[in-house]
Amino acid sequence: MFDFLQGYDLLGAFWVTVQLTVYSAIGSLVWGTLLAAMRVSPVPLMRGFGTAYVNIVRNIPLTVIIVFTSLGLFQTLGVTLGADRFTTINFRLAVLGLIAYTSAFVCEALRSGINTVPLGQVEAARAIGLNFPQVLRLIVLPQAFRSVVGPLANVLIALTKNTTVAATIGVAEAALLMREMIENEAQLLLISAIFAVGFLCLTLPTGLFLGWVAKKVAVKR
Repeated sequence: MFDFLQGYDLLGAFWVTVQLTVYSAIGSLVWGTLLAAMRVSPVPLMRGFGTAYVNIVRNIPLTVIIVFTSLGLFQTLGVTLGADRFTTINFRLAVLGLIAYTSAFVCEALRSGINTVPLGQVEAARAIGLNFPQVLRLIVLPQAFRSVVGPLANVLIALTKNTTVAATIGVAEAALLMREMIENEAQLLLISAIFAVGFLCLTLPTGLFLGWVAKKVAVKR
């Protein structure tokens, strides 16, 4: 029944999906945290930039962003992100697009966590002479992260599934291999089931583990 799989690198395709997810998740967490800091910043310019970025980017389809990284950045502007091989360039551009898109959702999840921090703690921190970056780093963000592990887990699971969009610019991840297999083999239902199980193996343990972590680190108020 599964003899047709011998000519395809199924594990290699899912490994590319895992790499896309990990690199994009790290970048999205960093950029999303900076955006969340901008959104609650006392500086109007930074607050305006953060708000505009989130409202614009999260309402643009991910496919448009990924295609733009290839057609706009690479083919038009010649941006290669330090790579010389076509496959590596596409991989890095896909990671960049996923970071740009996912960070908007990370920002909103974090901002909701920031809003749960009691105002009295912030005022007390300012009263003892801490400036805004110190209040954010020492008082607000540690509590915010603990309260939004669950929402961030949902963003991570969505990111894992969103990596399939990278196939539009030729990144050799699971969705591209699935399309190739469907075109070459007369096993549509079986192929679909195999890839569905593959993604379940990636997302289900992640959701269960982060759900357990969320309960362990939840802030009790």
